[in-house]
Order: sequence, then structure tokens, then C-alpha cells
Amino acid sequence: MTTAVIPSPARKSFRSDNHAGVHPAVMAAIAEANSGDAIAYGADPWTARATAELKRRTGATGEAYLVLNGSGANILGLGLLLGRHEAVICAESAHINTDECGAAERILGTKLLTVPAPNGKLTPELIAQRLAGRGDEHFAQPAVVCVTQATELGTCYSLAELGKVHDFCAANGLRVYMDGARLANAAAHLGCTLAELAEHADVLSFGGTKNGALGVEAIVVMREQDTASALYLRKQHMQLVSKMRFLGAQIDALLTDDLWLRNAGHANAMARRLADGLATIPGVDVVYPVESDAVFARLDKRHISALQRDWMFHVWDEPSGVVRWMTAFDTPEAAVDEFLSDITAVVAGY
Repeated sequence: MTTAVIPSPARKSFRSDNHAGVHPAVMAAIAEANSGDAIAYGADPWTARATAELKRRTGATGEAYLVLNGSGANILGLGLLLGRHEAVICAESAHINTDECGAAERILGTKLLTVPAPNGKLTPELIAQRLAGRGDEHFAQPAVVCVTQATELGTCYSLAELGKVHDFCAANGLRVYMDGARLANAAAHLGCTLAELAEHADVLSFGGTKNGALGVEAIVVMREQDTASALYLRKQHMQLVSKMRFLGAQIDALLTDDLWLRNAGHANAMARRLADGLATIPGVDVVYPVESDAVFARLDKRHISALQRDWMFHVWDEPSGVVRWMTAFDTPEAAVDEFLSDITAVVAGY
């Protein structure tokens, strides 16, 4: 992967939704929580409101837990569903496989059974390929299927697709963990509720950091029987925050008046605006359906280098010339239009 020259910070970054700042309403909620004392480790009103609302919106009869980051959420969520000899089936492109430094293997001691998944999405047929060896003591036993919603390729499982995966897993004794770092973007794309997504998982995460928060994710355990070890695992995985009120305040702010959904909807709309503009530029091909806040495109390597002099974005696959352009809750239309203008000029210049 090439290291790009860092352009002027005056230009909006299209490298990651993590580059965006904190939504003003979330920052105001943090400031409001920073008044006086509050009981530590989650026994505060902000955390109580946030977790109760997450349970209400997802229909969970279990519990919701706040954590610091996406990798921590994934390790906790998977750990609640796994035995020591059990393995996780996931797409090759899944974040737990590509971007978490082997955390699942190192911390949980599990084995990841990866599957090449077109557009980043698992199907019952793909999952079935990794079920060989069940009952054989020489093999790690498949026990959990991890679906990423939205996927690392910016695509979204439809509710029907999630239903098929869930039904297959239920019929074959598999549990479902949903990595929801960008769950809000999926909900905005599908026009569905959190409950309609959550009903297809045993445990899921609800991402905040990529959607206007300073640094918080949530784990929702759908059924009470899966919560027995949650408090202890959260502590062991170093995700129990002493001043939890500041995490609770962020989730509370995102859930108030559906800010989480409006933020994600805007990010999705800016990605769609970018993709629509690319359709008029010869030599630039969008390679995956644009269903969240990501646009993957293939263009000439000379164009990539020229654009990176002024714009920040990620080269996803250097040999094939595929780049990833991410939008965020605060991406202005003007920034998208300016970026499209520069892409057009660069392509025309070569």
C-alpha cells in the first residue's frame, strides 16, 4: 500500500468516516454530563437511559453494554457466544479477519473460518462450505457466524438475506453475531428499524464512533440466557470504562430524535451523490453497489496519484487500482461536488 502525501486539512477527507469530528449534539451531551459527580462503571443515569433505549429499540430481552471501540465490541460479542474449542465463520473481507490484528485469535483463542464472499455478504450456501469436520475432534468446531452490516465493501444485507442466514444457522446449531459498526448506515439504506435488523442476530454491535460519536460502541445481547458472562468478559477485555457516563451520554444523544439515523442517512446520501457523479466520468468504474457511506471505484493509477496530492482517500487494492471513498455525517454537498470536479479534471488531463 502506498503512503500518500497528506493534503491540506482544509479539504474534506474521503479516506474514512473515522476522520470526521464529533456531532455538535453529541459534544454538547458530553459537556452536559461533565457536571458534578456520578457513580462510576455504568451506575449512572446516562448509561441507564442509553442501554434501556437500545434494548427497547432492538427488542432485546437480554442486556446492552457500552464499550470503547469496534474491535472491543467484536471481541466481547463473539466471546459471549463461543466455547474454547469453537470457531467463527466469516467473510474473508470481514473486519475481524482483515483489520483487527488477529484479536479474535489472540484474545479469544478462536479460529476464523473465512469464506470468499461476493460483495462481502455470506449466504447459507457459503456458510455450509465451512461445516465440514463437525463432530471430529481434530477440527475446531464451527459455532458462530459473523455477518457485517453494512459490510466492509459498503454493501448491505437485505432483511430477506439476513433472514435466510439466520434460519440456516438456527437449523444447523450456529449462533449469529452481527458486526454493526455501520449498522446505522444499513438501517438508513433499508429504511428499517433496529429491531428488524436485530431479530436476525443473537448478539450485535451498534456503532457510534463512525456516526458522530467521540468514541463509543454498544453490544446488545438479544436473549437473557446469553448475558451470564457479559459483565466479566467486558472487564477482562478491558472494555469496562470507569467514567461510563460519558459513553452513555453519547449513545443517549445519538438515539435522541433519531440523530443516529439522520447522520447515517446524510452520509449515505453523500456517497450516492458521489457515485452518481462518477457515472458521467469516463474511465472511472464503481465496482460494488453503493448502499452505505462507501464508494469503491477503479481508476488509472496515474489518476490516483494525481488526486492524492490534494485529497485524502484509501487505496483499497493497489494492483487493480481500486480505491475507497468514504463519506460521513458532516460531508457537505459542496465537498462532494468539488471532489467530482477534480476527478473529472484529472481524468481529462491524462
